[in-house]
Amino acid sequence: MSGKQAVSSSAFAGETGPAAAQAASPANSSKSFAVGSSIYLVSNILNGLVPFALLPVLTRYLTPAEYGEVAMFQTWIAALAAFTGLSVHGAAERKYYDTRSDENELRCFIGACLQVLVLSTLATFCIVSIFRTQLAELLGLSTEWLLWGVGVSTAGFLVQIRLGQWLVRKKALAYGVLQLSLSLALTLLSILTVVVLLWASEGRILAQIWTAAAFMGISLYFLHADKLIAFNTQWSRIREALAFGVPLIPHVAGGFLLASVDRIVVNAELGLGPAGMYMVAVQMSTAMLLVFDAVNKAYIPWLYERLQRDVMAEKRQIVRYTYLYFCIVLLMAALAFLLGPFFIRLIAGEQYAAAGEVIGWLALGQSFCGMYFMVTNYIFYSKRTAMLSLATITSGLLNVGLLLVLIEPLGLTGAAQAFCIAMAARFLLTWVVAQKRHPMPWFDFKPQQ
Repeated sequence: MSGKQAVSSSAFAGETGPAAAQAASPANSSKSFAVGSSIYLVSNILNGLVPFALLPVLTRYLTPAEYGEVAMFQTWIAALAAFTGLSVHGAAERKYYDTRSDENELRCFIGACLQVLVLSTLATFCIVSIFRTQLAELLGLSTEWLLWGVGVSTAGFLVQIRLGQWLVRKKALAYGVLQLSLSLALTLLSILTVVVLLWASEGRILAQIWTAAAFMGISLYFLHADKLIAFNTQWSRIREALAFGVPLIPHVAGGFLLASVDRIVVNAELGLGPAGMYMVAVQMSTAMLLVFDAVNKAYIPWLYERLQRDVMAEKRQIVRYTYLYFCIVLLMAALAFLLGPFFIRLIAGEQYAAAGEVIGWLALGQSFCGMYFMVTNYIFYSKRTAMLSLATITSGLLNVGLLLVLIEPLGLTGAAQAFCIAMAARFLLTWVVAQKRHPMPWFDFKPQQ
């Protein structure tokens, strides 16, 4: 996520309005997709390169145990994402396609989403306060960090609301500026607190808290500047937002079990040091997600427009492109097995060399995540998300079970293999759900008419 200039987001708009977009020719639409994808890709790469550039610094100023503490704080924030805001930010993005001719309704709907955020944040804060001692023992964090984590998660929700409204309007440049600015701010503050002030893991966590607070304010400012917030409380809007978001809570929780719970288990079974080394490998493997996420962000508006047209020839074209994409992401995983250990030593140093043993398996798991992105879009388009939650929570529970079985005999490698198998299961289950919610000609290989 990144920051923005002190002007309305419309100043970033090289795009035309919705009516013009609908009237655009296929050639212009393809060009728009290519330009948008390029901007998202460059933004995501730069956004990812910033913490990657910081990685060799942090791994030389933080011991594996201290890096593990930072990893646990990030894991805690990921866990809170299911509860602060109740995942209704996605409802605001989807609502845009239903309210193109009624901006006031969209403003009121976003206002309803923010009301949900306030109430859910207060409830989450109270629950965390009650169970803070037990949670602190489980995560190896102070109770103070647990409470601050609620605020960081809330700030992340607001940033996602702002980014999502730029995304659906195809304002890739504004999106990229905010995304990259946030990452740069976090990096500079981390250098200040860890390298200059020598505050160790505490400095990195404080940098994250300060950055979250600043960009929460920035996101609210630009939502207000673009007149995207109106508070006209109607329970029908709140119910609509909750109908989209609440069924996704198991989905988000399942996502946590898939993508983050391994660090908790590694910490509990092997200690903070191995958890820190594992986190380095995880961060290296997420380089693939930078590409997957960028392509998907540009792909969603392009895909939704074609799904609305409901032309079979276009659907067959989408399927062919998707299969080609699957082949590319699997090839990327194969390269990670070959080159990953070398880059771990090069970037993180010999102190974290053990992370090289798991980088390939983690990369393969990330490739299944990239394939998952391509099929889950159909479920969000259908607005029937309950089965997606079932698929994700099932895969997450599978990951937990595999972790408990594999981590004792195989150590970090067992944790990475559990992640990989569970991500493959999520992709396949989600593909089945997507076909039920919005059928596509996945096995129709007739030539385009």
